[in-house]
Amino acid sequence: MVTFYLNDRRIVYSGDENQTLLHFLREKKGITSVKDGCSGQATCGACMVEINGKAKLSCTQKIKFLEGSRVVTMEGIPESVRDIIAKAYVEKGAVQCGFCTPGLIMRTKILFAENPNPDREQIKKAINLNLCRCTGYVKIVDAIETALNRLRENNESGNPEFSAAIGHRFPKYQAYETAIGKRRFVNDLHFDGMLSGALRFSDHPRARILSIDISDALNMAGVERIFTASDIPGDRYTGLIFNDWPLMIATGETTRYIGDVIAGVVARDEATAREATRLIRVNYEILDVVTDVELALETGAPAVHPEKSNLLDRCVVRRGEPVGDLLQNSKYIATGIYETQRVEHAFLETEAAIALPEKDGIHLYSQGQGIYVDQGQIASLLGLDEDRVRVTQVPCGGGFGGREDMTVQGHAALFAWLLKKPVKVHLSREESIIMHPKRHPVKMDITLGCDEKGMLTGLKLKAMGDTGAYASVGNKVMERVAGHASGGYHVPNVDIESLTVYTNNIPSGAMRGFGANQAAFALESCIDELCEKGNFDRWKFRFNNALEEGKMTATGQILGKGVGIKACLLALKHQFYAAKYAGLACGIKNSGVGNGMVDFSDVKITIGINGRVLIEHGWTEMGQGVQNMAIQTLYQETGISAALIDVVVDTNTGLPTGMTTSSRATALLGNAIIDAAISIREDLMKTGQEDIHRALNQLEGRSYTGKYYCDWTTKPGTKVEKIITHYSYGYAAQLVTLNEEGKIEKVYAAHDAGKIMNQMLFEGQIEGAVHMGIGYALTEDLPMKEGRLISTHLRDCGVLTAMQTPEIEVIGIEEADPVGPYGAKGIGEIGLVPTAAAVANALYTFDGVRRKKLPMKPNYLAGSQ
Repeated sequence: MVTFYLNDRRIVYSGDENQTLLHFLREKKGITSVKDGCSGQATCGACMVEINGKAKLSCTQKIKFLEGSRVVTMEGIPESVRDIIAKAYVEKGAVQCGFCTPGLIMRTKILFAENPNPDREQIKKAINLNLCRCTGYVKIVDAIETALNRLRENNESGNPEFSAAIGHRFPKYQAYETAIGKRRFVNDLHFDGMLSGALRFSDHPRARILSIDISDALNMAGVERIFTASDIPGDRYTGLIFNDWPLMIATGETTRYIGDVIAGVVARDEATAREATRLIRVNYEILDVVTDVELALETGAPAVHPEKSNLLDRCVVRRGEPVGDLLQNSKYIATGIYETQRVEHAFLETEAAIALPEKDGIHLYSQGQGIYVDQGQIASLLGLDEDRVRVTQVPCGGGFGGREDMTVQGHAALFAWLLKKPVKVHLSREESIIMHPKRHPVKMDITLGCDEKGMLTGLKLKAMGDTGAYASVGNKVMERVAGHASGGYHVPNVDIESLTVYTNNIPSGAMRGFGANQAAFALESCIDELCEKGNFDRWKFRFNNALEEGKMTATGQILGKGVGIKACLLALKHQFYAAKYAGLACGIKNSGVGNGMVDFSDVKITIGINGRVLIEHGWTEMGQGVQNMAIQTLYQETGISAALIDVVVDTNTGLPTGMTTSSRATALLGNAIIDAAISIREDLMKTGQEDIHRALNQLEGRSYTGKYYCDWTTKPGTKVEKIITHYSYGYAAQLVTLNEEGKIEKVYAAHDAGKIMNQMLFEGQIEGAVHMGIGYALTEDLPMKEGRLISTHLRDCGVLTAMQTPEIEVIGIEEADPVGPYGAKGIGEIGLVPTAAAVANALYTFDGVRRKKLPMKPNYLAGSQ
């Protein structure tokens, strides 16, 4: 037996002494403020607790070493101390998805005892075991500074009045509950009688399954049932664009990557289910793999999908004069082959889903980025009408595009439907890295020309993207590579070809930037090379060629009002000329609405009892703040206090929307709420009440709907009189400065948001994206060899820690968009579009090496960025 104290209560433990403290806290004590983000890899810090006054990771702490120890979790922190720290995090915008926040608050509390008055570098060092994928750490350090100041002064102030008006620094919806661990994520939920599922993945990236022997696993104590492909009652194949991804691979079929699922086990608990999957014996005929995009397109290459070409899609954009002769006659040309790498999303909450039988259907709790898409795919898998599948969206612990494709939702739904019992399926960190789609590796052969005055003449680009084993949204990512190939500049003549290629690698899909960042790396490097060849000023060259009203994008879309590239460049002009070593790059990114697709959003707003107001819509909250956009827009339009507003996302409402990507939710939902607010304002006025709360009481029970519809954009390459590829773009320029050692000193990020809907959330989005962009430039990689991962450890993914993250200064620019709500544009993705290019150009000014492959790892940056 082991005796210790948990939050001042004596615990006498008589179970498995090799069990981790994290497992004991979550599974035995129901303390879910302590999060599992890395599955015992000791990498993320989300599980941090206090043991005998020291910060410890509970995921690696064995109970046998706790004899006589005092363990403190969030629940054991004195309420006054906890509130001071948590409110500082809320006020400073340090809570985005919030999955990492409880661990960080624990570290803050312990730091106060260790060093109550640290400087910012000491704070960064203190939290170096805590990863955050959302914030870039800037606002976390701000929050810790504020919290420690208040703790030193015993100042419990932390309830300032915040305006919910558009543009103001209104705190995130449910930020306090999230910070202290009270708001639950999917893996924190529990239902009576709930079973656990685990998946048996393929042992080989490409192999024919000859037999599956489940007998030993089925005989294991605690196993409820084992499922294979033959148990799926509906269509086994799903997909976001192409239905090419099977829920499980059947006997006689061929696997396509190491994340293919062969079987699923449901058992009394997760540990038993996982152990049983290891007892499932699969007999294979191992086949040759194809993992290189160029080899995949050669005649005779193994077909990833039987009787299908490995070329999934081809996007061609040509306009203006023939580019070949034009480039030959240009005064200066820059040419090269640029390559970008596969990148793991590294959201801190791994994938989980819970499904329960409900009436004559199924009820799924999903962390996915599109619950109506989940609903449709699960209905298809189970052979049910969609109205028999209910999906409730649980705000997730980071997304960045990585939760667009279904991972475990289908398996949980299948298991629960057939067993008629609640089932949870939760991926470990290793399984998450193996299974879900990544950022596209792209190879780009680019040539860019300009005349003797430094005006761009033409662009030729051939890009090849490795979309892996399944399509995901790969062809759309490669469309964006083509559509954003000329970046923030007017290039009068272009010849662009973008290929999406199947391989036996892990699938590639959506990730922040969505192709624009790959294109920017190649383009901006070529611009600096042209400047060197023609002795052009790098800032002036960009300014002179920058997009503005009347100029056109790569696809030929002629831009109207609200083009902010030049304003962004002007915001960086002084800093650029003052720096010794500096890299400059611009970026453009659509707002997720367009490319010829019909996009829309509906909203339902209901007045309840006591003046409470419920907003219902279909968009996913994953840390970006879409609920804030809804609440603040409604407040702006009607004056209804944000304190009275709740938000629910559930398919029961019947408000279908697409995928939550980029800033499309802000654009579409914002305009839909503005539409609904017209009737709400009218009815509020009709009550004759000056007090809005009394007026709402008179409207109790009324519901209002709003809609916004966009059906007027065009697909890239379409021959039409007027090209409108995207309804809106965000614009940016970033400047990276280096110190005398060649290490990044500071990143200046000037971003045109059209209208900054919330200043604090705007800064946080850009800071987090820049942090991700620096990692993309220098450290992040997910290499594979022969279809297998070199490593499945989160630490090896290269996500920057607080100590590795340089100073980031965000500069907001507002050039109003004519369509977006209040003039708003996208900020969700563009934050990292120029970053890697700016880093590459900065490094060149330091050492004269033109780097054409990511990540860039110069020796003198070892141990730093």
